[in-house]
Parts: sequence; C-alpha cells; structure tokens
Amino acid sequence: MDQQGVISLGEAFVDFISKDRTNTQYKQLLGGATVNVAVGTRRLGIPAFYLCKLGTDEISQFVEQEFRTENINTAFSVYSESKKICGVYVHVNASGDRYFHSYVNPTPDEVLNADELRREVFEQAKIFYFGSGTLFHEKAKKTTETALKYAKDSSNMIAFDANLRLKRWESKDHCRQTVSSFLKKAHLVKLAEDELNFLTETNSIEAGIDKLSKWKIPYLFITMGSKGACAVLNGNKVFVPAPAVNAIDTTGAGDAFMSALLYCFHEKGMPGKLSQIKEYLQFANRIGAAATTEIGSLSANFNKKTK
Repeated sequence: MDQQGVISLGEAFVDFISKDRTNTQYKQLLGGATVNVAVGTRRLGIPAFYLCKLGTDEISQFVEQEFRTENINTAFSVYSESKKICGVYVHVNASGDRYFHSYVNPTPDEVLNADELRREVFEQAKIFYFGSGTLFHEKAKKTTETALKYAKDSSNMIAFDANLRLKRWESKDHCRQTVSSFLKKAHLVKLAEDELNFLTETNSIEAGIDKLSKWKIPYLFITMGSKGACAVLNGNKVFVPAPAVNAIDTTGAGDAFMSALLYCFHEKGMPGKLSQIKEYLQFANRIGAAATTEIGSLSANFNKKTK
C-alpha cells in the first residue's frame, strides 16, 4: 500500500486571544503547534492524522468540531472523560504586540500513553512529525519514543520542530538536554534562530549550525522571522529572504512554514540538491508569511497556490 499523509503527535490546545490591550476579553481559537501543523498540511492537500488524548466536555467538543471542519483524521486519538484541554492566554502589550501570557493545564498527567498508540496509522502515513511539547512530561516523552520506533519500523520520514516553550520545563538545562537528544533522531529538523542559539549555547547562526554538524542532521532548517530562512544540506547553506507582507499576528507562522516543508517533502521527496532546497524554502517562506496576515494561528487562509 502506498503510504500517504502526515502524522502529528501532540496536545490539542485552545488559544484564548485577547481582543484588545485591556486583556479582559478573548476570542477562542483552536491552537497548539502540532495542531497548527496538522491543519496546515491538510489545507495544502495532504492527509493529516492527529494523535492526542481528548476529553468529552464543552471545550473538547469545540476542539473536535474544529478538527472535523478542517478534515483532520482523529480516529487514532483516545478519549478520556477526565481529560481537560490545555489553554493558552495570548495578551497584547502596550506596543500592540502579542505574547504568550500563561498556560492553563488542569489535567497535566492526562496524556496519550505509549500503549494507546496504534501501529497501523504509521503503516498508513508517509511522515511522522513531533515537537518538544511531548518531551517535558515523562509519560508523554515515553509515548514519543514509542512513536519514533513505530515510525522507523514503518519507514516514515521523521520531522522534528523544537517549538520551545521554556515556561513548561522545570529548567533550561533539562529542556536543552532533552530536546538536543531528539535532534539526531529526525531526518528533518526545524529551529527558530533563537532556539538554535539556546540549544547550542552560541550567539550566531553560523556557530550554532557548526555545533549541530556533529549530529549529521540530513535536513536542517533555521527560520529568522521577517528576515527569511536558511537550510543546511551536507554542510552547505542556502538562504532565502522572506516576502514582504502586512504582518498582523506572527502566532503560528513557524508552524505554517513547517506545514509547507512537510508538503514539499511529502509530494516531491527528499531533495538532493541545494536548488531543490531553495525551492522548498521559497514555498515555506510564502506560506509562513501568509499566516501572519490575520489574528490567530489558523485564521489566515493559504493553499498550494499562495503567492
């Protein structure tokens, strides 16, 4: 059977986006990095599987309805009556910029367990994608390790986006050591510039890339916000500037960028030349930029024809 689709493993979130600078009224939106990537890949035409633990309350029903609207396959997720969906409050500061204010996680130990994973989804899909949101919790980390084994057994391409949220870790050292140990398990790794510097304890992209070279990551991508992004293939770097857009909210831009990369790898395969990598970067930059033109990580519409 021809393997098709991208598996995203993680936690579903609800983003409570402040409507104004008073930070007293919020708009409820589906969110979470791995959710954003699942939605992004589906919008680009790729089958998307989402693996998580869902509840049965009103918020969980909202999340499930949003998944249905986006045509995300949750048949391999698990339900628990006691599970409460995580929430993220996004506030607006005096300058009008948005920032992550606080996390709400009423049931932190209600995560997908390793024995709740089903091998058949990995046998169906082509790519397995995960982030650091499954690594700070010991039980979730074991689930991720099992998922990586199933992905490897099923010959999935493995993609990792650090997506660091230091507030969720017990310490910077724990975060750095754990996340770094997973970088070498993936074929494709995406890091933001500040994440690269944090993980490698360097202060430049060049120094960070040089420090990561010992792990021989096949495809390394570094995003640099409005400046653009670069990629490394066999020690060779290529940079592509970002297109100019009227950016309103950068929440989820990196996830949209990752969705676009996964689309390229899924549809066109693993690139062997820098010219191919450059094409992938150009497309990912366009999708990432398009995601910043509306408030909320999933509010902006984009597809394969996005200019």
